[in-house]
Amino acid sequence: MFQQIISTDNSKTTIIIRFIVGAVFLSEGIQKFLFPVIRGAGRFEKIGLPSPEFLGSFVGIFEILCGVLIILGLLTRLASIPLIIIMLVAFATTKSEVYLEKGFWELLHGSRTDWSMLLGSIFLLIKGSGYWSADKILMKNGK
Repeated sequence: MFQQIISTDNSKTTIIIRFIVGAVFLSEGIQKFLFPVIRGAGRFEKIGLPSPEFLGSFVGIFEILCGVLIILGLLTRLASIPLIIIMLVAFATTKSEVYLEKGFWELLHGSRTDWSMLLGSIFLLIKGSGYWSADKILMKNGK
């Protein structure tokens, strides 16, 4: 089971996707604590999510932890799952209103980063962490 989680190929370019996805989530997670009124609990309260104080910290911790894991290429497939869930919830809670009020094209424009992070996370779930990763080192050592 562990070997399936860390399995990856020899792609040397996956590191680019890992760094983009990991850095954005790491940054966003940190900002939920640095700027809680506009990025964390305050934002969650504004959009009507329950327990915004708890949820802001909860999401921030997952974004930081999973962002770091993805940058390192450690348990990349596993770390991508909470990030996919975060992005799906973000779409459901913030983008449906944009669609209803401003239409399809404004939705696409306003969610371009969200789409990138969702698709990048799905890519990492499917593909794994690539050649330059902690997962690759663990795979070699586990054989």
